[in-house]
Amino acid sequence: MHWKYLFFDLDGTLTDPMQGITRAVQYALRHFGIEVTDLTTLCPFIGPPLRNSFREFYDMSDAEAGAAVAKYREYYAPKGIFENSLYKGIPGLLAELRGSGATLVMATSKPTHFAEQIARHFGFADDFALISGSLPDGSRDAKADVIRHALATLGIGNTRQAVMIGDRRFDIEGAAATGLDSIGVLWGYGSREEMEAANPTCIAEDIPALRRLLLE
Repeated sequence: MHWKYLFFDLDGTLTDPMQGITRAVQYALRHFGIEVTDLTTLCPFIGPPLRNSFREFYDMSDAEAGAAVAKYREYYAPKGIFENSLYKGIPGLLAELRGSGATLVMATSKPTHFAEQIARHFGFADDFALISGSLPDGSRDAKADVIRHALATLGIGNTRQAVMIGDRRFDIEGAAATGLDSIGVLWGYGSREEMEAANPTCIAEDIPALRRLLLE
């Protein structure tokens, strides 16, 4: 093993949240009179902080973006959170990594309480020493801040012992900002071009490739 602490992104890395997230975004946009029928066009919302995405993709003000996030959660909290599926091979990989002695950490821009619900729903909450996400008020949603919180909480002083694993450039950029190595995975919602431009330490095309990087 190259790293002792393995930081995993959630959406697009451990689970495929496409249906729940895009339907929640669709619901929020409808509040503003924006009707989107093709949910695939909303996939860019998967990964980055929601407020940033509403501002960037729909030119919303800070106040509008905050209102959009509130509407998003009206749909997401009771329903969208479970319109989600676990990537095949992830449960076995997590169990094997933990059995090898690695410490697993979830680092997500999703609010911590949602991430904890998802981990319990899919049965992998106990694989993680810590689930680190954003706060209910929307703060600490940048990936670098999530990683810093996890490092401090676990008392990890040597960041070279840790690696961030995720499917979007935000994961790779967050790792670089906090001194972690990074692995960009290609089964989620970031393209190979996005990954290569972000310059991760390694790229894993699929889950078996990630296993080889972490265990062989």
